[in-house]
This record gives sequence, C-alpha cells and structure tokens, in this order.
Amino acid sequence: MKKDKSKMVKGLARVFEWKTYILTALAVISFSNFVAVLFGQTIPGVVADFFRVAGEYVVLGAVFVFAMTWLIKAKPHNRPRHYSVMIFDVFGKQTVIEGIRTEFKTYDVAWSYMKQYKQMYPLCNFALVSDVSRSEKPTIFRYI
Repeated sequence: MKKDKSKMVKGLARVFEWKTYILTALAVISFSNFVAVLFGQTIPGVVADFFRVAGEYVVLGAVFVFAMTWLIKAKPHNRPRHYSVMIFDVFGKQTVIEGIRTEFKTYDVAWSYMKQYKQMYPLCNFALVSDVSRSEKPTIFRYI
C-alpha cells in the first residue's frame, strides 16, 4: 500500500507540475488574444471600411444623379428677339392707336412704353407679347 501511495503522490505531483500550467496558460492567453484581436480590431475594421466605401459610392451616385437630372432639365432658353405691344379697348377687343410705337427689341423698353401708354390712354389695356411661339395665339408676358 505504501508503494501505491507513493505512486499516487508522484501522480499528483505530476498533475501539479508547473510545465503543464504554463502550456495551458499560454494556450488560453493566445486564444483570448486571438479572439480579442478578431472582435476588437479585425471585424470592426473590415465593417468600417466597407461602410466608408459604400458611403462614398452613395454620395458619388447622388451627385451623378443630380447632375444628370439637372443637365436633362436645363434646356437652353429660347429668348425672344422681338417684342410687340397689343392694344385692347374697353370691351376687350384688339384695336390700333395711330402714332404709337408697338414694335421693340428689348423687354425693358417695351415695358417702359407700355406703362407710359397706360397713363396716356387709361381706358385701354396693353399686353406685351413676343414672337417665341409660332402659334396663332401669342404668349402674353405682361398685361396692364
């Protein structure tokens, strides 16, 4: 029995040997270090980079869509080169007053003359039209 007891003591001494614990501690520390690096640096870094690049593409795409929409909608304006003043009497019928100018090249001059004509002929109404549309009915820009 004494022999068995000494074997058991030697076996227990082996269990409590420092080399075994060092190897176990190293394995645990390296695994925990691996997990800490994986979940603390690698995965957040990859996810952050992905969303950073994805955000750049979203902003770039929005700018591109805005630019294309603007280019499609921005048509060159067909500005009139000729303005006319139409005269209407009290009943709303178009008439002609002799001696007044009705053809103009600029909008501001035509509008100025219209205001002057309204003071001179208060019972008549005046409309500023242009030759932009080639339809039978002219487009009225201002009416007083």
